[in-house]
Amino acid sequence: MQPYVIPFQSLGIADIEQVGGKNASLGEMIGNLSASGVCVPGGFATTADAYRDFLKNNGLEQRIKKTLEALDVDDVTALARAGADIRGWISAAPLPPRLEQEIRQHYSDLAAGSDASFAVRSSATAEDLPDASFAGQQETFLNIHGIDNILHAIREVFASLYNDRAISYRVHTGYTDSSVALSAGVQRMVRSDLGASGVMFTMDTESGFRDVVFITSSYGLGEMVVQGAVNPDEFYVHKQKLAAGYPALVRRSIGSKQQRMVFNKDRAAGRSTSIEEVPQAERDSFSLTDKDVLELARHAMAIEQHYGRPMDIEWGKDGLDGRLYILQARPETVQSQVVAGGVEKFRLKQRGEVLIEGRAIGQKIGSGPVRLVASTAEMSKVQAGDVLVTDMTDPNWEPVMKKASAIITNRGGRTCHAAIIARELGIPAIVGCGHATGVLKENEIVTASCAEGDTGFVYRGKLPFEITRQDEKALSPLPVKLTLNVGNPTLAFEFAQMPSAGIGLARLEFVINNLIGIHPKAALQFQTLPAELKAAVLKQARGYADPLAFYVEKLTEGIATLGAAFWPRPVIVRLSDFKSNEYRKLLGGELYEPLEENPMLGFRGAGRYVAPSFRDCFELECRAMKKVREGMGYTNVEIMVPFVRTVQEAREVVELLAQNGLKRGENGLRLIMMCEIPSNALLAEEFLQYFDGFSIGSNDLTQLTLGLDRDSSLVANRFDERDAAVKILLEMAIRACNRQNKYVGICGQGPSDHFDFALWLMDIGIQSMSLNPDTLLETWRKLAEAHPKG
Repeated sequence: MQPYVIPFQSLGIADIEQVGGKNASLGEMIGNLSASGVCVPGGFATTADAYRDFLKNNGLEQRIKKTLEALDVDDVTALARAGADIRGWISAAPLPPRLEQEIRQHYSDLAAGSDASFAVRSSATAEDLPDASFAGQQETFLNIHGIDNILHAIREVFASLYNDRAISYRVHTGYTDSSVALSAGVQRMVRSDLGASGVMFTMDTESGFRDVVFITSSYGLGEMVVQGAVNPDEFYVHKQKLAAGYPALVRRSIGSKQQRMVFNKDRAAGRSTSIEEVPQAERDSFSLTDKDVLELARHAMAIEQHYGRPMDIEWGKDGLDGRLYILQARPETVQSQVVAGGVEKFRLKQRGEVLIEGRAIGQKIGSGPVRLVASTAEMSKVQAGDVLVTDMTDPNWEPVMKKASAIITNRGGRTCHAAIIARELGIPAIVGCGHATGVLKENEIVTASCAEGDTGFVYRGKLPFEITRQDEKALSPLPVKLTLNVGNPTLAFEFAQMPSAGIGLARLEFVINNLIGIHPKAALQFQTLPAELKAAVLKQARGYADPLAFYVEKLTEGIATLGAAFWPRPVIVRLSDFKSNEYRKLLGGELYEPLEENPMLGFRGAGRYVAPSFRDCFELECRAMKKVREGMGYTNVEIMVPFVRTVQEAREVVELLAQNGLKRGENGLRLIMMCEIPSNALLAEEFLQYFDGFSIGSNDLTQLTLGLDRDSSLVANRFDERDAAVKILLEMAIRACNRQNKYVGICGQGPSDHFDFALWLMDIGIQSMSLNPDTLLETWRKLAEAHPKG
């Protein structure tokens, strides 16, 4: 006679049919990964046979079958009524005597006489397979004490196989009810109510980039993250550098973490958990230390290596013993199933008024009328093509989510169940907007764009967008390397999967403007700032030791993200090239920046770096660059110096870099100069004494050669990189570099806009062209056709 209850340590992945994917995976990890330091709390599981015999003994099989055969799952009212009836039958039915006796015995062995706390979770036999995610469809009960409560929770878990969302999902994914059974897992609780918890994926959930571990974290029990009830902290760790021994935490993002779920101290009240507000000081701090993040990433990599596929993992940090525990692990079922060879890309043709923003899910764009839905009771309001707007969703909403053109929520992070379901359905979602239900109006037409990086934007009105399919097959070799212009590091994981030779231009200004937002002097002189400005800077820098540490760490994160995404391909990072009018827009900028009549020709580039008034600010960039290259191991990151007016300025800036630990040639460091002033081409041989090559900035070179302001609409029609005078200077610079066997590339807009210009550059010997990502494949194919032999 087969047992109805099996301890986790006796289970393995081969037992999915008996205990479901979740419980089988817990046993698999206990048996195979404990030696790697992966800690999984112990417990036991009821079997699929126990579940089926439970239904049979109570005469429920035929009643359930008859009810479901008559059900139209797209009728949400009928679905809710049928689901409630079935769950009521199951919850009221007694467990078979043998099953109850085995549960009592295993509970006694596990609790060992203590008043221990347990989680009772579902594990469906069709759940957590590589091609289907049943995540969150059945119930979880936390902080359960005593055998009577355990027995009650197990019946409730059994009943949850017939939640509305679970019934609908099985129909739409082709699983029959007779093929799915339920196992209840009883697991010792981790005291994450006193610590933190969250979800991690062994890939980037949005781009499908496989070389990072993506971790979300918030205070308290993990259900708040999983349900999307909080906006959690986010972390990215680069696998290759972590494996090589580096502290490869490349990006952090602090979440609001307004609430947490904790154990209910008054269990007599009938609720095992309660929700409490998180104090402001804790909200303004990261919920995990860097050490914790790196340890979790190592566990994730060990789990992924054992299973041989990308994984979706829930974890908890015990606030009593300080240890990190793995609570669940299942295959990732969205990005890992994408077929290689081509991908759809969404792009807005124009932008409009931003109404609200949040975390982007899905890299797509959707538009339609706003449909405000307060609860599941109002789900019938949602019609095909509506933009569903609500406080938060959970998998109960799946029956109507598939009708929506986009989903927008006040709360939630990128690893909550609703985000997972939105990805599976191919619907763009913007989560964690804060107050979308208060800003967006019923029937208002909006466009939800998730195609602009980590941040999703809700625009007023229906904006035009295009969908293209990028096919990377059969690209012929070229006599020139094609690299990418990348401004936004949050898009790096997506762009890294394109067939480029690396990054030819990464602009540090984007990091400073979008991820930092503080003038470097305001960070350096924080204590002397006016009170109101000081408060604004502190708010921006929350989660970090102080504004100065925030400034350097955010620079480091932006550069490291680029270096990790393209590792080991070269990444040329241009040091900041803000003009004074642009620096003035940062917090504190008006205190430190001059008002210039013509900032384009004023205090910028290398001349700014070496000026005594800005030197301490420039040293912050050097500090970040050195940490990325030496502390984190991204020696593929190279440095580009912009707007070098004179040979003396070139010598001074190279000396200043060396004084700050960035000496040309050491640890393979290449220094590239931006060739964008006529003097650079005219004196190319002299400038190249101090640099390892040129990256030609055709935008500035054209305006300075032709004497026109490229930002002026009055003369815009005269701006052309293909002008004969510009071409003479370009050819001088290219030939000078090639004579000295030094690098020469171009990173201006010209090759992206004009194919004939790109062809001319290739013919005269340019080594590399850095293009906008949306023009890479088309330019590649055209160049290959013009030079069929490569």
